[in-house]
Amino acid sequence: MSSFAQPTLVVVTEFSPPHQTQIGNKVGGFSTDIVTMIVNEANMNASISIYPWARAYQMVSRQKNTLIYSLARTPERESLFHWIAPVVHFKLGFVKLAQRDDVRVNNTQQAKHYKIAVQRNDLAYTVLHNHRFDLLLTPDIQNSYHLLLAKKVDLIIDDENYIPAMSKHIGVSPDRFSFIYAIDELNVDGYLAANLDIDPEILHALQQAFLKIKDAAKYKALLEAH
Repeated sequence: MSSFAQPTLVVVTEFSPPHQTQIGNKVGGFSTDIVTMIVNEANMNASISIYPWARAYQMVSRQKNTLIYSLARTPERESLFHWIAPVVHFKLGFVKLAQRDDVRVNNTQQAKHYKIAVQRNDLAYTVLHNHRFDLLLTPDIQNSYHLLLAKKVDLIIDDENYIPAMSKHIGVSPDRFSFIYAIDELNVDGYLAANLDIDPEILHALQQAFLKIKDAAKYKALLEAH
């Protein structure tokens, strides 16, 4: 580590409470706390910024020494990034308006009858697009929720545990929404990941930092937090 002293890393993410939140210019949340733990253990600094998911994904794909979280680790993405540490576990599925008794999903195929909002470059987009669902692409999860409330779409994709935090953020009761069906392919870990062209010394330091904190009670509590 002698060749650099406390480098400031460029880290990007999306707004997705309670794991990625923003109050003023400060980015917080459970996953953010894990990322901060790793960065601090590596004796580095991080400049964490929130962007629409598609832009964040594009940045980490193209810019050297850039990191992203929470990026779902899938076989298709395995060779595209360096995977540093799990920071969240996703259990994603279909969410509808609770008042929509006409929207019924008892299996994945049944959801093909409905229009679904998904974020561009999100794992849900990849999975559902491959299965030929009727999709409307949005820049971020907030936009998807607003389209659902406006009845411009019938379903969105989210984790049941995230609905209360997002409902609070957009100023509606969580009772407005109903999580109706979990999607097996969207039960995955979200990672802190890095551009392939990251400085090897920085990557090694972050990987070693994770090994030091992965058994800590605080890390385990944050990983399981909702």
